[in-house]
Amino acid sequence: MKNFASMMKQAQEMQSKMAEMQENLQTIEVIGQSAAGMCQVTLNGKGEAKKIKIDPSLVTPDDAGVLEDLILAAFNDAKGKVEAEMKEKMSELTGGLALPEGFKLPF
Repeated sequence: MKNFASMMKQAQEMQSKMAEMQENLQTIEVIGQSAAGMCQVTLNGKGEAKKIKIDPSLVTPDDAGVLEDLILAAFNDAKGKVEAEMKEKMSELTGGLALPEGFKLPF
């Protein structure tokens, strides 16, 4: 029983740290870019778009499709960076414990 109580205490501590990390996600900002930085998308740690910056030279009526592709590329770049940041933070939180794919915390 002593081990079970210790394990439950550790689980509660981890849950508390997860809640704190979830709150901190709002403050993380990641910039994804395309076209050598001429098109940028800023996401927070929750993957919510916060800002889009487009160099005026990219805005031409004839090339709307190109601009759309650049925005998508910048967004996907930022999303990949957010996912990498989250993976790193989760690794720090779990002490390097490899959790199964799709495993969600808190419980």
